[in-house]
Amino acid sequence: MLFDYVSLAGGLVALIIAGDVLVRGSVGVAQRLGIPNLVIGLTIVAFGTSAPELVISLKAALEGADGIAIGNVVGSNIANVLLVLGMPALIAATPCGEEGAVRNALFMVAVSCVFIILCFFSPLDILSGGILLVLLALFLGDSALSTYRHRKTLKDSANGVTAANNTESDEAAEETDDGLEEVEGVPESVGLAGVYIVLGLIGLPLGAHFTIEGATEIAEAWGVSDAVIALTVIALGTSLPELATTVMAAIRQHGAVAIGNVIGSNIFNLLAIIGITTVVVPLNVPAEILHLDIWVMMACALLLLGFAVYRVNLTRLAGLALTAAYCAYIFVVYTFSIAN
Repeated sequence: MLFDYVSLAGGLVALIIAGDVLVRGSVGVAQRLGIPNLVIGLTIVAFGTSAPELVISLKAALEGADGIAIGNVVGSNIANVLLVLGMPALIAATPCGEEGAVRNALFMVAVSCVFIILCFFSPLDILSGGILLVLLALFLGDSALSTYRHRKTLKDSANGVTAANNTESDEAAEETDDGLEEVEGVPESVGLAGVYIVLGLIGLPLGAHFTIEGATEIAEAWGVSDAVIALTVIALGTSLPELATTVMAAIRQHGAVAIGNVIGSNIFNLLAIIGITTVVVPLNVPAEILHLDIWVMMACALLLLGFAVYRVNLTRLAGLALTAAYCAYIFVVYTFSIAN
């Protein structure tokens, strides 16, 4: 039992360090290559921090634990919005009005709707997985195109194409510079920043692995069911990389990384993790998840869309409300489990 607590504590430490390294590397790449922080958060950071969910869901599905495979993703998406955005807001105000946030949040809501519809045609099979992976390809293509257009704007601004284009490009460059504030400890070269990102992407899954192993053993020792473990302990454990990354982003005043990370991670969770898993093995969706948790997940997606549309600046009060809402959700899940 002592080893489980050591595993839990050690995993948390690894996650915090890896999250810091990943944010530094990601911001370094954004500064040197002219890529917006939002795009960095939507791709490299989001995909790296979602790696634990993929490993756990795929492993659970292969072992026939469908509730863990589905509950891990649904619970993680809930934790991402309520906890991963809530706790950093307690440290520093988190802006949700970055360029591109509304479009990507709309896509996240649409993806959540598709996932919920597919869940009611359980089991999720290779056809469901194919649909989700096609949507993932569209998302990645759009992110790549957005990055290309942004870099072209910066290049045109530097070369001075025309007076009109210069004015427009300068405004775009100025807006980009505002989102790329200097951060202490950012690597000075793209190569070194890439090393930071790789180390972060390696450290996050490893830290999450030890955290989840310890937390799961402790939860089982307390007599908690597998379904509840998936929606709470495991989901929280696999969201710790996102939490560590957004906390460090908040400390370093990079809110674009935080909001982009949450949106990108939620999209990746539904499309890539469930998509890849269901292509490999069909998944049956537990009735308890259909009754409550997917609707909480949908409500969180709509809430995040509202933050983006109205360009909400999450303050400490908002962060406290989001964190309290997550605690209330955990309480309801455990209460519902005990009642049944």
